[in-house]
Amino acid sequence: MEALLDRWLWWHEYWLPPGITWDDMEMEGGTPRPRDLLATLPLALGFVGLRFVFERAVARPLSVQLGVRDRIRVRVSPVSELESFYNQNSHQPSQSSIISLSKKCDLTQRQVETWFRHRRNQDRPSNTKKFCEACWRFAFYLLAFFVGLASLINAPWLWDQRACWHGYPKQSIAEAHYWYYAMELAFYWSLLLCVSVDVKRKDFKEQIIHHVTTIFLIGFSYCANYVRIGTLVLMIHDSTDILLESAKMLNYAGWKKICDVLFVIFAVLFLVTRLVLFPGKIIHATLVLSMEFFKPFFGYYFFNVLLLVLQALHVFWAWLILRMVYKFIFLGKVKRDERSDEESSDEEDERADEEDVSARNERECALKSKLTVLSNCVLNNFSNRRKGSTCTMPKTSFRTMEKPN
Repeated sequence: MEALLDRWLWWHEYWLPPGITWDDMEMEGGTPRPRDLLATLPLALGFVGLRFVFERAVARPLSVQLGVRDRIRVRVSPVSELESFYNQNSHQPSQSSIISLSKKCDLTQRQVETWFRHRRNQDRPSNTKKFCEACWRFAFYLLAFFVGLASLINAPWLWDQRACWHGYPKQSIAEAHYWYYAMELAFYWSLLLCVSVDVKRKDFKEQIIHHVTTIFLIGFSYCANYVRIGTLVLMIHDSTDILLESAKMLNYAGWKKICDVLFVIFAVLFLVTRLVLFPGKIIHATLVLSMEFFKPFFGYYFFNVLLLVLQALHVFWAWLILRMVYKFIFLGKVKRDERSDEESSDEEDERADEEDVSARNERECALKSKLTVLSNCVLNNFSNRRKGSTCTMPKTSFRTMEKPN
């Protein structure tokens, strides 16, 4: 298998500068080898298991301590025809489908629309689930950032990007840098494995592209010994992701003021690192500075294309963040996460659902109030009937009770 990969995939003419072969890399000693990354697959499964334990043993109790509250969901009554349509056809039926379903189920169109709205809200993830996911990512990014910083603090390429290419590609890799790489790659493998069960956001497709691009970047940069520049890319990303996930956690917990402060800090740091440092230092180093040490080859173009795809995603997310900054400045607060799992139609569902619950509670309170007045009136009439006094209910009260829902 390894020989087949070396022959058809890791062909040195593609991935290494002209005149360098994999045998030369092996003779150098301590240089990265593609088979080293096989260890990341069981490590990714370990991350999935660790996340399962972490979310239940740490994140959930922490959510209770921070006051995370889940919205009240109206449970739908079981209707087999509607449930079948919901699971097999669409969560948002067309008007013609609603008319057809209302005839089959002997319900009004309004009742069918309400059933589907409540059913969609039942499947919407709770704040606790979103908090647990953000807490897990926050814990990893925090650990990864300090691991990366500790391993790179004395590295010359942290301060001078030309040092990334001294002696390339015959550069030995320190054990700390290998495990930093392996940990990051395994984590992104685990995110890709869990993407189907995670909270689905509006940028779901962009997230998939990001995870796949990141995995290719980490894997290829290791095999082609772009490890020095790769460690800088990883640390830049982890530094801002810490603030993003912590702001999400506080937002789900309802700590709006602290969340807004963290968001402003995150927005500034994101724009500086992703739109200034990343293209100005990282991409400049791979596109321009590297040409001082070797001639262009296929791996050079491949690596830079992946970096440019990543930069395009940075621009997309920067646009979303600037929209949030605009809302923060002109509306006084961050209304919601622009990458939220709540689409516009879903927001209407949430508001309508909450209005239904509120209206139902108001009707119940009004009914209890009228019953109390009625019972008091009956008691007073019973006790005062010999005196000829009577107690009357306000007409408006009965009219209010008789109003159709």
